[in-house]
Amino acid sequence: MDIIKELSNSKKIAISGHISPDGDSIGSCIAMTLYLRKILKDADIRLFLEEIPECFKGIEGYEIIDSTYEGMEPDAYILLDAGPERMGSGEKLYKRAKLRINIDHHLSNENGSGDINYIDINASSAAEMVYRLMDPSYLDKTIASWLYLAIAHDTGVFKYPATTPDTMRIIARLMEEGINCQYLIDKTYYEKTYAQNVACARIVLSSKTYFDGKVIIGSISRKEMTENNIVKSDFEGVINQLRITSGVEVAIFMYPMNDSTIKVSLRSKEKVNVAKISETFGGGGHKRAAGFYHKDSEEEIRKKLLELLALEEM
Repeated sequence: MDIIKELSNSKKIAISGHISPDGDSIGSCIAMTLYLRKILKDADIRLFLEEIPECFKGIEGYEIIDSTYEGMEPDAYILLDAGPERMGSGEKLYKRAKLRINIDHHLSNENGSGDINYIDINASSAAEMVYRLMDPSYLDKTIASWLYLAIAHDTGVFKYPATTPDTMRIIARLMEEGINCQYLIDKTYYEKTYAQNVACARIVLSSKTYFDGKVIIGSISRKEMTENNIVKSDFEGVINQLRITSGVEVAIFMYPMNDSTIKVSLRSKEKVNVAKISETFGGGGHKRAAGFYHKDSEEEIRKKLLELLALEEM
């Protein structure tokens, strides 16, 4: 796809990712917005995203994010790293746009949802796909930084199976722009606040294992969150901490949202396709990383998950 050609007749362009934006969603959206602004100088190009975690706010470029989703009726809308059902406030604008472009790497969106679709379920990240659409001569340190951290987040710092030699060749090219790799990874991936460490410790200590230690489930109640001033952003890294427990094949983390919906994250190491399990609950994702939201109680969700996992040959 020649994205510049596709957008050549558009004067108002909106860009969005998914709700509860993660590193890949944030990085790929910011990089795409900055890149298009360099080339399509006469177009009004805006980035709409929900409020992002604090760890990303120290990096140049984050300030272009608009979390109001107001002030524009776009001619064209680029949706990255998701289908419209995961857009939140941007979905209505997306559906009204004259031209909709969907760029994604999730199996649950393998057919795309736009007028123009660029879908690659084998890509390591949405950011890797965004890089492929760019003319590298327009790269700069800021764009490269956001692409680098986005790819790092969705590959578990380059160790997940979707990381390919092509992925690492892209990383090498981004590093040529003089980005601060250590800072970007430490600041947005490894560094945790004291509150995050406390939340993680509580969840790990109360977690339970099943199937001879092959499955671990961690959770936290609304009461615990309120009593300890724990908020959603404090859960960054919890699921990965559960996943690296020795002997664990599948890690699950559950917590309540403000509307009593339960958010469930799933990770696996080698054998279990957690995307398939997540789709049973109306969610989706990748074979090794998936999630969903559900209205059932935590107890009911746990019971159903264990029934499905009992069918897996772990």
